[in-house]
Amino acid sequence: MSVTRCPALLVAAPASGQGKTTVVSALARLHARAGRRVSVFKVGPDFIDPAWHELASGRPVEQLDLWINGEADCAARLHAAAARSDLILVEGVMGLFDGQPSAADLAQRFGLPVLAVIDAGAMAGSFGALAFGLRHYRPGLRWAGVLANRTAGAGHADMLRDSLNDIDDWLGALPRSPAWTLPERHLGLTLAGELGDALARIDAAADALATTPLGRLDSAALARRFDTGFAAPPPAAPVPPLLAGRRIAVARDAAFCFIYPSNLATLAALGAQVEFFSPLADTRLPACDAVWLPGGYPELHAGRLAANRPLRDALAARIAAGMPVWAECGGLMLLADTLSLADGDEYRLWGLLPGAVAMQRRLAGLGPQRLRLDGHELRGHSFHYAACVSRAEVIAHSEPAGRGHGEAVYRHGPVLASFFHPRFASSPEATARLFLPRGNAGAHAAGAIAGIGAAPAAALPGSAA
Repeated sequence: MSVTRCPALLVAAPASGQGKTTVVSALARLHARAGRRVSVFKVGPDFIDPAWHELASGRPVEQLDLWINGEADCAARLHAAAARSDLILVEGVMGLFDGQPSAADLAQRFGLPVLAVIDAGAMAGSFGALAFGLRHYRPGLRWAGVLANRTAGAGHADMLRDSLNDIDDWLGALPRSPAWTLPERHLGLTLAGELGDALARIDAAADALATTPLGRLDSAALARRFDTGFAAPPPAAPVPPLLAGRRIAVARDAAFCFIYPSNLATLAALGAQVEFFSPLADTRLPACDAVWLPGGYPELHAGRLAANRPLRDALAARIAAGMPVWAECGGLMLLADTLSLADGDEYRLWGLLPGAVAMQRRLAGLGPQRLRLDGHELRGHSFHYAACVSRAEVIAHSEPAGRGHGEAVYRHGPVLASFFHPRFASSPEATARLFLPRGNAGAHAAGAIAGIGAAPAAALPGSAA
């Protein structure tokens, strides 16, 4: 079996909000500035943190999730990255042991050394106890060390270092500073592309990290401490060209930016030609056979979207002619009759999916999900603050891979809409069915949508408890 070696780190934490994204971005930027090729991955479904990592590394960022991607896909992506990189960085999700599967499960499966980032701003000796617990909670977990974040200065950092059982665990400290603080909002961090000083913030964090033991490791030292072997997985099955010759118009702008690179790659592998358009700026729809309205932040741009009647009317005409539309989370919100914001403002949107959407002050959906389409299974996730009340037909529900609730799949003519975010590569066959004509429209489309349905829980291997 072919094994490719590359230094690698999985950057984890005891909980969310500890500063993992800042540290990963700073470390990626530090090594990219030195001319090293850095590949960054994010554990679990996430559209926002990868944008910071892409800016820092200068390279596309993909997700790794043992349940959503599957082990073989994770192995293939890591092996390919090792062949083209000088350093692999993987940002964990939530706390190191949170979720089933967790970041620790991924680290253990692929032998990734774990760097723990701990927000030490309000602790002293307990820092050592927390680091010890993370290191020893699970036997066999490969350990890299610990980095203190948001410290009060050199004296505080010394106190934290001295609390460790093993001084070799100490990889340094980042002090608290507004120069590299990443701003947040309701879905997480603000997108890097929305901040004019985003790269300056990452550079400032990289400069600070360069003074730490972690930041002073050069290529040779990284290879000595964090060398990791990635075995080549078996060849993947070829993707059938079910969308050959079809043009898919994909909304992409500040309001619709939740697009996994792997989803676009899957459309290309299916044979589709992708054309991008902006619901914020464009008044015409590209020549296309189907439309994908992905997620994003329509609630932040509701006024401009409501005012774009020419594009709304162009899409309405194509829907009336039977063109398939897949509207996902933010895309669903755009098509609704009305959108009510948390502050009470209400906007009349495009009225192509009967019903109303209202923003909530608490999460309305969160977690990994699966959806069966005509005998195939799409895996993905849900993460939204909006609630929808629609008169459209509900033809299926996604199923949570653990606690929580499934997401309705609405059908209104040729429109399918849901808060479910699918990962297209989990089932190219099911993905094709989202973009093929509904009903009797050729051999590829025969029975495509009629077979949507949820499988019983007992038939769903791999579900988390």
